[in-house]
Amino acid sequence: MPFLEARGITKYFPGVLANDAVDFAADRGEVHAVVGENGAGKSTLMRILYGLERPDAGEIFLAGERVTIPDPATAIRLGIGMVHQHFKLCSSLTVAENVVLGAEPHQGPLLDQRRATAQVSELAAKHGLAVDPSAQVGTLSVGVQQRIEILKLLYRRSQVLILDEPTAVLTPQEITELLAVLHQLAASGHTVILITHKLREVLAVAQRVTVMRRGRVVGVRPVTQTSEAELAQLMIGREPRRLERSATVAGEVALEVSNLGARGEHGRWALSGVSFTLHRGEVLGVAGVEGNGQRELVEALTGLRRPATGHIRLAGKPITGWPVRRRREAGLAHVPEDRTSTGVSPTASIEENLVATNFHRPRFQRWGWLRRGEVRRHAQQLLERYEVRASDARAPTGTLSGGNVQRVVLARELDGDPQVLIAAQPTRGLDIAGTEFVRAQLRRLCEQGRAVLLVSADLTEILEVSDRIIVLYRGRIAGELVATSADEATLGQLMLGGEARRVA
Repeated sequence: MPFLEARGITKYFPGVLANDAVDFAADRGEVHAVVGENGAGKSTLMRILYGLERPDAGEIFLAGERVTIPDPATAIRLGIGMVHQHFKLCSSLTVAENVVLGAEPHQGPLLDQRRATAQVSELAAKHGLAVDPSAQVGTLSVGVQQRIEILKLLYRRSQVLILDEPTAVLTPQEITELLAVLHQLAASGHTVILITHKLREVLAVAQRVTVMRRGRVVGVRPVTQTSEAELAQLMIGREPRRLERSATVAGEVALEVSNLGARGEHGRWALSGVSFTLHRGEVLGVAGVEGNGQRELVEALTGLRRPATGHIRLAGKPITGWPVRRRREAGLAHVPEDRTSTGVSPTASIEENLVATNFHRPRFQRWGWLRRGEVRRHAQQLLERYEVRASDARAPTGTLSGGNVQRVVLARELDGDPQVLIAAQPTRGLDIAGTEFVRAQLRRLCEQGRAVLLVSADLTEILEVSDRIIVLYRGRIAGELVATSADEATLGQLMLGGEARRVA
């Protein structure tokens, strides 16, 4: 008998059937992966199991008994917990304080700090989750913070742990450690449900995998009887395409960065002494655990942050103090890491977002008024060229899926024929088809003699798309490698502060 079972789960949103009579079952002591394209319905199903959504039809059973889960508090009381992709931690509190928050041991009216620390230490040791209970959470790495989220569930005696894209921002070493923790949790009788896009990890840690497509379950496979290729084909309904790479020759310097330094929050140094060159006809990958200066680097290069030291040259021109628009007009384009808040205005129409960086040009405005007909014609051309699935260019951009929003951003940025494209986390949260499309566009731009700076936390992407790679650690370049002679283990070591290594 399954420990957690959903039968006939159906969920409607306006204009969308998110879950269509979905059946799902996970056993006690099992790591069960759930995979699917964006919009396949897997997150909706998990939100229903955790009480964040109410199903329109269907039943949920826990240990053979029918249960109703109207809210997360009920789910937690039943022993179902969820670790969200964006952690829910208080950075100013200690590890122990975060773990017991809301269920604190008391000494009179006050928190029993000693008892809380002891309980968290014992729980962490029992499950192999190495943490310092007295450490302030804001000072800890992403990998350690994730362990704290898991400890929060275990402290509340959760028997079912749902993890949403848990490895998205981890280094290879941290991923290995997490997968070992998940193995151990399953071995101790917990049910672990893993939502992920990374099929290699599914095969490494899960016992079974449920594949969803367009709101339905299209397959359930024991991992011993499937492969990455089969799972990918089930997810997208076709065989995944390999990234085609033509041989390119690095040309003249397109972007030169010398001794760049920038301050981050609270005036602390976020970048220090960063120097590199980017040549025409190449993709330069920037790897690193998030929070090691990547965001400040991108903002300094694009004009969103004023550098404290150093110089930036674009095609030989000093642009260090230039405003954003002037940099754009000189040939610098930017795909920001947060496409929904920085890349587009969700409430503006698709066509308006497609001209957001060019609306001031005579082609699109006259006497301060937009030439709507010309804007629409231009937008329609870009929608067709970049295969954006949109019913109407006048629709709000926020009605598009994440993958189609990213296509809108790419269409706008590449339409200006940029000399240098800075792409920050360009495939984060995208499914297989969206990821294929974005990576192919980056390589195509490179093959056309343009230059691409790719900032990504996905090491597979960095290795497959880049020609050279630099690794940032605590705001400095920890190493530079040629992509063909690099591997994830070496990159991971540098990302964690290992000895700098330079490969010619």
